[in-house]
Amino acid sequence: MNFLRRRFHFVLKCLIVLMTLAGCNTKKKIVYFQGKPTAFPGPSSYNPTIKPDDLLSILVMANDEKSTALFNMPLGIGNNLYGGYTMGAPTPPGYLVQQNGNIEFPIIGSIKVGGLTRTQAIELMKEQLASYVVNPTVLVRILNFRVTVLGEVRNPGSFTIPNERITILEALGIAGDLLITGERKNVLVIREENGTRMEYRVDLTQESLFSSPVFYLQQNDVVYIEPNNFKRSAASIPMVDALTSSLYMALTTLLLFIK
Repeated sequence: MNFLRRRFHFVLKCLIVLMTLAGCNTKKKIVYFQGKPTAFPGPSSYNPTIKPDDLLSILVMANDEKSTALFNMPLGIGNNLYGGYTMGAPTPPGYLVQQNGNIEFPIIGSIKVGGLTRTQAIELMKEQLASYVVNPTVLVRILNFRVTVLGEVRNPGSFTIPNERITILEALGIAGDLLITGERKNVLVIREENGTRMEYRVDLTQESLFSSPVFYLQQNDVVYIEPNNFKRSAASIPMVDALTSSLYMALTTLLLFIK
């Protein structure tokens, strides 16, 4: 009897050790930025370029308010103006960038802003306004700068970014972070570049993420977190997670009683 008891005691310990080692292996799969701290050059702060279908807010200011009145007419008049909705909230109307990169601006007419950064667009607008306004100040914003996060996150959806700058980590934070069932080593980012759909894969567990071309997201990027192997297995074997946890608790409790 004592021999059987010692044998059973030994088997229980082995099972618990194996399950603990499996837990350590799982930790390596879910912890972000593993390894020794390393200096990565990384991309510089992202400066977005204006693209077709962007919605721009353009405000012209000067000491002579009368000279700017025609350029700040109430938006919503004319075919070049467009308004929309994001996450249930109305988007302020603005100037829609056409497929050729042009906007239709009051008095001046067509202005090509596609492919320009916001700073470049401001300088171009100042040049175009120079004949009408003395020392104009121009403010330009992309009203519909949004990214979409889908898959194994707490709050999937499309999110409008007011400051036109967001990293993939910030986007995942807005979406409530990954679920435990999310694949962290193979995150997909879908981006449209010059009319071509591009796919990038990044590993959230490696610090090389910081040097990735998709560390800074662009407007209309889609981030997809696919289910990990455990989630896929659980889909075919119902209650596998609950059974594994229950077995671990039962073995631990039994070992305590045997001691």
